[in-house]
Amino acid sequence: MSAAQHAAAAAVFADEAAAQAVEAALPRRLLNGTLFVTVLTSSIAFIEPSPHDALMFALLTVCVAARVRFDRKLIPLLLLLIVWLIGGFLALIPVVDHDKTVQYAGTSVYLAVAAVLFACLFSDGSLRRLLILRRAYILAALIATTAGYLGFFHLVPRYQMFLDNERVSATFKDPNVYGPFLIYPLLLLLFDLLTRRARLLGLLVTAFLLGGLFLSFSRGAWMHFAVSAAVAVALLIAVTPDGRMRSRILLFGLAAAGAIALFVVAISSLSSVHGLFVERASAIQPYDVGPGGRFWLQQLALTQILERPNGMGPFEFSNVFGGQQHDVYMQGFLVYGWIGGAAYLALVIVTLGVGLRAAGLPSPWQLYLIAAYAAFVGEVCEGLIVDTDHWRHFFLLLGLIWGLTTATINLHRRQALAAAADDGETAFAVAS
Repeated sequence: MSAAQHAAAAAVFADEAAAQAVEAALPRRLLNGTLFVTVLTSSIAFIEPSPHDALMFALLTVCVAARVRFDRKLIPLLLLLIVWLIGGFLALIPVVDHDKTVQYAGTSVYLAVAAVLFACLFSDGSLRRLLILRRAYILAALIATTAGYLGFFHLVPRYQMFLDNERVSATFKDPNVYGPFLIYPLLLLLFDLLTRRARLLGLLVTAFLLGGLFLSFSRGAWMHFAVSAAVAVALLIAVTPDGRMRSRILLFGLAAAGAIALFVVAISSLSSVHGLFVERASAIQPYDVGPGGRFWLQQLALTQILERPNGMGPFEFSNVFGGQQHDVYMQGFLVYGWIGGAAYLALVIVTLGVGLRAAGLPSPWQLYLIAAYAAFVGEVCEGLIVDTDHWRHFFLLLGLIWGLTTATINLHRRQALAAAADDGETAFAVAS
């Protein structure tokens, strides 16, 4: 082949490569846009099905079109979710004709798919995609919190739709779901304050969301935030190699804790807030104790778990005993049987283990992973007093941890291979 023919062939190949790059870029841009809108609508949860649910199916379709890869390191996540669902299907058989039980099982399937989908989306460690997630999630939290303020201070007609017994539920059905939804974006904003120069806009957004979290009057959400913030700061100090930065994080963390305490004192002094705060701040509520109370129902739930290896199925415990046990781990065994309950418990424990190990490894996305892990730890703790098995953001955090853990493992393997190759080249050069 002549030089001219080589040049012509090279030009053809270059044109084909450019065309393929454009074709690949279009699905990627569509994927990023769909991801932004999907996360942005995740706070609209007071209608069923929500816009977010419909967009999740669109996101799945776009992921297929963009050829988002399933990494083999996600197989444990997939298998544990499948076993969890199998347990739920077996427990569903005796009550399949009862009201909404099939819908409940369908929601479990949908959320399991969402967790795997998010894990795949972030397993390549794309910082652009993580930035899209961050911006969309913070905007979603701001939208929900704005609705909550409008409702709590009676600033709009039909303000009651944003409240639940005077507690802010915002664009959610339940204040106990709305409050925890705010914690991951709050941790991301907190990291900005601890590791970078504090900016006025960041401070204002953080204070705005903290106010929304407070006005949910959810004791579980308050505890969740305290645990998650403590874990996040502790991990941040542990992984930071620079002594001056560690001192800064510690000092700013203590200052932030003091500022939050003063903020709580200030907002609780408002007449519209004080009474409800005093009532909700009590460690024990009237519905916790006595016959029909939370603790009494949890004792009954434990008895039913031991007596029913196949569980009771969705809603059956509440139908029989007149209330929920409010413990997601008991819920796992009651609704999904011993098989599903054990799988759910294993999923939580394994995620805590792999996430902690990956969070300690340096990577460009380490702060995103630490924030997701810390939020997940708080949610795991809150699961002891609230049923979290159908919370959308729980499965988002689950997917984030597994996806970014996979990305971290792949990054360090590539670095090890590159270092080995460099050592080999150096040894060869010396031998030559």
